[in-house]
Amino acid sequence: MANITFINEKQGLKQEVIAANGANLREQAMQNQVDLYTLKGKLTNCGGYGQCGTCVVEVLSGAAGLSERTETENRKLKKKPDNYRLACQTVVNSGDVTVRVKP
Repeated sequence: MANITFINEKQGLKQEVIAANGANLREQAMQNQVDLYTLKGKLTNCGGYGQCGTCVVEVLSGAAGLSERTETENRKLKKKPDNYRLACQTVVNSGDVTVRVKP
């Protein structure tokens, strides 16, 4: 099992979610009503296919328990820090993970 903590500092929200190993980060956020998207992202998101780049999160801790960055992420996030990920492309393999939404 994996524990995922979603933090939204702008709204002062912190939500903890328990997920099975191998869970997709975006799907876990959506199932638990965690808002990943800005207004622009809500209007233009691709539904989790890695095409729009609007589900960006910042991994604050637990990166070792996540899947490796995909080629899609490398293209979409090439100007972003290494700890930025696309939630739709990220699989939580194990352990505790803390991410900041809308970084």
